[in-house]
Amino acid sequence: MRNLTSKFALLAIISLFSTSAHAIENQYTPYIGINYGYTSVTAKGLHPHHNSVSAVLGSTYNRFFSTEVFYQYSDKDTLGHNAVRNTHFDAYGLDALAYLPLGCEGHIAPLATMGIGQYTFRNKMINNHHKKDHGWGYRFGGGLQYNIDNNWAVRAIARYIHTDDIKYHDHLTEYTVGLRYTF
Repeated sequence: MRNLTSKFALLAIISLFSTSAHAIENQYTPYIGINYGYTSVTAKGLHPHHNSVSAVLGSTYNRFFSTEVFYQYSDKDTLGHNAVRNTHFDAYGLDALAYLPLGCEGHIAPLATMGIGQYTFRNKMINNHHKKDHGWGYRFGGGLQYNIDNNWAVRAIARYIHTDDIKYHDHLTEYTVGLRYTF
């Protein structure tokens, strides 16, 4: 996954520098989006899987680059572990995305993304106590976006998320499919 992410990031950097600076017209346009996500979490002794929904608010700067803020909320995964009854998480943060529009119209665009998020995991224990674990997650990924017209787009992204200062959760692998509306 890291090798694939590195290739997408390199592809995005090449696309940014492959055109001359005066050929890129900056046009700031806001967008909103909604994503469905499937997340596999690697934790100490546990391997929960979550379905989640995330809302994004972003801005495109040109056809090659955008940034967005996100909020994500997952469902509860009931575990068969001897101490944890169920777990879920929520997250918020900022992502930067680089695109490489293909073809004359640029409807298909491979993309690379990286960002940072604040992750909070909530675990309900067998004895009905609650434990909360939170910290930073560093997000790296790649995917594909299809621009239906000037306003609507669909995209799919695979991400690797490395967590930092989160005691019981090591990393996450996430797959998202989403819809985006540009104003």
